[in-house]
Amino acid sequence: MLTAGLALHTDKYQINMMYAHWINGSHHTKAVFEAYFRKLPFGNGYAVFAGLERIVNYIENLHFTEDNIAYLAKQEENYDQAFLEELRGFRFRGNIHAMKEGALVFPNEPLIRVEGTIFETQLVETAILNFMNFQTLIATKASRIRQVAPNDILLEFGTRRAQEADAAVWGARAAYIAGFHATSNMLAGEMFGIPTKGTHAHSWVQTFHNEQEAFDIFAKVMPDQVTLLVDTFDTLESGVPHAINTAKKLEAQGKRMNAIRLDSGDLAYLSIQARKMLDDAGLDYVKIVASNDLDEGTILDLKAQGARIDTWGVGTQLITAADQPALGGVYKLVEREVDGVMVPTIKISGNPEKVSTPGKKNVFRIVSKGSGKAIADYISFPEEKMPPDSGKLKLFNPLHPYMRKNVRDFEAVSMLEPIYENGELVYQLPTLQEIREYHNLQLKQFWPEYLRKLNPEIYRVNLSEKVWDMKQKLIADYLEEHQGESSEE
Repeated sequence: MLTAGLALHTDKYQINMMYAHWINGSHHTKAVFEAYFRKLPFGNGYAVFAGLERIVNYIENLHFTEDNIAYLAKQEENYDQAFLEELRGFRFRGNIHAMKEGALVFPNEPLIRVEGTIFETQLVETAILNFMNFQTLIATKASRIRQVAPNDILLEFGTRRAQEADAAVWGARAAYIAGFHATSNMLAGEMFGIPTKGTHAHSWVQTFHNEQEAFDIFAKVMPDQVTLLVDTFDTLESGVPHAINTAKKLEAQGKRMNAIRLDSGDLAYLSIQARKMLDDAGLDYVKIVASNDLDEGTILDLKAQGARIDTWGVGTQLITAADQPALGGVYKLVEREVDGVMVPTIKISGNPEKVSTPGKKNVFRIVSKGSGKAIADYISFPEEKMPPDSGKLKLFNPLHPYMRKNVRDFEAVSMLEPIYENGELVYQLPTLQEIREYHNLQLKQFWPEYLRKLNPEIYRVNLSEKVWDMKQKLIADYLEEHQGESSEE
């Protein structure tokens, strides 16, 4: 797995910009970048932040190896040897703030804030986005699946369809954060302590003279972990009856079979019929596991059809986020040093949704003291006092400023945690179990209408008046300057 030596896990233009800054003498200029996404994936009402542990591992090991330096020396840009020497001593010395893994997060709010020299803040962009975008996407997909099957067991079965080994392992971790119970990936189990589960393949059954022999031998070898795949030949005429025979043999030994697995066909009909057959045989304790290209939509439909499925093995659709395979998170410069002073900066675009919000910002979750439920997320400058002395917070929609709401009797929960200060790790990474528990607490903090799969209510993300005013000022300054140039021409 990729864990160290990742300095070149970046886009070439980052290295080229670093080189240009170095040549220009501006590489020690201070800068602040923020990472966020503009649109919720899957039409969901929220996303689940994940990837921080991977980012910390990356920052902790961030350096240019001799092989990296030798490779850069061969590039057509013909980098100056003194620049390569500068890279040889590179370490991240800046500050990072981030959401906690498992947090429910929303569009256009900073999930990660990076402060440091332009040299170091530019280098880390690609890797941070890579780790954040993928794991947040998979955790969000997993959470959607969890929402439609809240009382069932969920197994992550995606390794063979994942885009390579790192995606499989870290994707399994992201799914576990958001409520999956186990993974089929043994390396993920070893690395992160995720419970592992597995049954057997169709090839196991095909290896033997007949299905009954295959089932009996499997049960003999692992009598306490028996889940039998029953659709190799004919599910109801062959597979389930043979599984029942094996279960009865186990009972004679004082053992109990765990489950049967369905992997093809009409899963609703087959599960209903299999459940009846098992119950009629006195095997009401034997569970039914289903797999076969499942996702939240399919699971919801199967439940609506009365499927008698206890455990869902979800693979391809989860680990590849097949219906939206990219989050689209971005990393934008929001503040830069000018003559020794930090100055807010903005990105202007012909697409209004791509206009950035200037200045270094904090994110607060506004929680009602009465209900304990989240009301809105509030983005403000660090110098703004939270809560205000008035005890009243004015919320307004950035796109529709006339939509206003005054909030009292609330708690403002700071969402961005300090992770690095002056290059030193100051954050104690929680255990995976602690992250899962935090995610569950986050879910309880939101009303159901924000969490539902279909047509979720839009959760408020509000800018403070100072942030809003700064954004409008910089837009106006740009327009005035631009119009001035046009009139001169």
